[in-house]
Amino acid sequence: MATSLVLVADTHLPKRAKALAPAVWDAIEAADVVIHAGDWVDEATLDEFEARSKSLIAVYGNNDGPELRARLCEIARAEIGGIRFAVIHETGAAKGREKRMDGQFDDVDVLVFGHSHIPWDSVTPRGMRLLNPGSPTDRRRQPVCTFMTAIADEGELQDVTLVPVHR
Repeated sequence: MATSLVLVADTHLPKRAKALAPAVWDAIEAADVVIHAGDWVDEATLDEFEARSKSLIAVYGNNDGPELRARLCEIARAEIGGIRFAVIHETGAAKGREKRMDGQFDDVDVLVFGHSHIPWDSVTPRGMRLLNPGSPTDRRRQPVCTFMTAIADEGELQDVTLVPVHR
């Protein structure tokens, strides 16, 4: 059975925005599983994600204080639709990322990460997919804010889509 996913990171509420755009919440509520790769900043945002998500897999980021760190882990792992996922906030510099992550996550099919606010979609030498959904609230040097959607089905990650967020 296919599992719909929403991938999000770096929400930075309420520092970068007062709220998430309605389209982001609509996607979160419709998804079977929501993956958040850290930098919530506000514990109330985690509470709202938990209330609105059917299933939430989440980690803390470098901007998350002790309350969020007490509720979340640094690295989360889950199997979804026959795919082994890991979630972490930071992966270090872009240069050499694929080789470094192969060494750190040798038992993972898909690694979701955040931190840079820059969308990323690549495949490591051993075939692990690396995904960064960008940020739905702080585009930094990107043309628009973003998140990702995908489908996990029978061991295959399908329809990975970078979704622009219009504020």
